[in-house]
Amino acid sequence: MLVRFTKMHGLGNDFMVLDLVTQRIKVTPKLVKKLGDRHLGVGFDQLLIVEPPTEPDVDFCYRIFNQDGSEVENCGNGARCFAKFVRDKRLTGKTNITVQTANGRAQLKVHPDKKVEVDMGAPVLRPADIPFVANQQAVTYAVDLNVNGETKTVELSAISMGNPHGVLLVDDTESAPVETLGPLLETHPQFPAKANIGFMQVINRHEVNLRVFERGVGETQACGTGACAAVVAGALRGKLDMPVTVHLPGGDLQVEWRGEGQPVIMTGPATTVFEGQVFI
Repeated sequence: MLVRFTKMHGLGNDFMVLDLVTQRIKVTPKLVKKLGDRHLGVGFDQLLIVEPPTEPDVDFCYRIFNQDGSEVENCGNGARCFAKFVRDKRLTGKTNITVQTANGRAQLKVHPDKKVEVDMGAPVLRPADIPFVANQQAVTYAVDLNVNGETKTVELSAISMGNPHGVLLVDDTESAPVETLGPLLETHPQFPAKANIGFMQVINRHEVNLRVFERGVGETQACGTGACAAVVAGALRGKLDMPVTVHLPGGDLQVEWRGEGQPVIMTGPATTVFEGQVFI
């Protein structure tokens, strides 16, 4: 079966986008892994699926699969690409788009300059709801790791932006131990559903550098939910004022959060790379 797709990226975080409103296929973990292979398939960090809504007051269903075939709850960079995609494909003419995700709803707004603003919802801080194993809620948590046979304790913030995140403060993102600590923390028992791990360097009260080791993917050029989680973590630690520019390897995002119970608003670009067809 020949299936149409679009390759897109948000600051280098790359996606294969499938319109399952006008075409029909069954998406399985095996198929996702096959398509995600950068040598034998299309290649991507995540596969984004556009489906008809199952609720009357939303516009689309938005599903996200990691390269390893696992389905995840949210993806901020993907949400911006999703908004551009459905407008480019004339699936909607709206500039304010409501989508349902595996973890609730997201509001997408396309600006005249083509940047997309995403209402990511309020961050979840209660450990059991992240999920994160801790006796009580705190701004930061001490997590013990076995690094090359030695016990190392790191301090991190645990936050959910519809998906679980751990955020560490580092002196310099370029020298941060992303490759070492990223996979150890991603699969740490205190994160029972695994987690995305952010390494954040505070430049000033309105600016940070960030690298993210994404759950089921590895380090990516950008992570929208990771940028939101990092800003929340920095604000909770008293180190940031709003709005904040987040510098990621792939480019910059603007993030704003006005406090507990308030939504995180993220704004950034979305880019179409090419259109294609693939046999499935």
